[in-house]
Amino acid sequence: MTGSAPDPNAGDDPHGDEPLVTAGTPLADADAALVLIHGRGATARSVVDLGEQLAGDRDVALLAPAAAGNTWYPNSFLAPVEDNEPGRSSGLRAVGAAVDRAVDAGIARERVLVGGFSQGACLASEFVARNPTRYGGLAVFSGGLIGETVAVDDYLSDGDAADGDGPLAGTPAFLGCSDVDPHIPEERVHETTEVLEALGADVDERIYEGMGHGINDDEVAAVSELIASLP
Repeated sequence: MTGSAPDPNAGDDPHGDEPLVTAGTPLADADAALVLIHGRGATARSVVDLGEQLAGDRDVALLAPAAAGNTWYPNSFLAPVEDNEPGRSSGLRAVGAAVDRAVDAGIARERVLVGGFSQGACLASEFVARNPTRYGGLAVFSGGLIGETVAVDDYLSDGDAADGDGPLAGTPAFLGCSDVDPHIPEERVHETTEVLEALGADVDERIYEGMGHGINDDEVAAVSELIASLP
């Protein structure tokens, strides 16, 4: 009998038993941490390679959660949220567990950067917007907030004011995407920027003409600089 690939949306927590891949400087010796989330069809190991580029010479611990079946959720991130459950919520828990792993090791959240590419970038932005506090940074490579529609009010709590003075407290956020990305509409990038700024992030949004779906050298340089400037 031929085995089948694991269903990434079976059960309430499909990604809960997947490993957390670690690399870079050991957590006990690191002065910062980079939590990176891989894209659809990719692996945690592959996104660690990107993390090593971004970290440069800094003593950064790299933490990469893995998705069951290499897919965080089954449909486009533009689909209704319920159509991507329970994969979406399980993925957000996996990101949170990786962040907590760094914090429990003694690295302040102000020195933990969360980032990802494509499906991983969508999870990274959704995690930070849904769990706003001061992070070391957010890196969104070709992605945006998850859902059929996105509205600022959906992310603000009762005590938040949509004036930039919010719970992200100046967290630097980099958003890079093509103007013709086949998976990520440019408008969703702008909507994501609007939400993050309302939550108090300091957003650097860059739209690249004709790039397609990928990561370019300018994006790598920008996020590398962000990591190098962490306190």
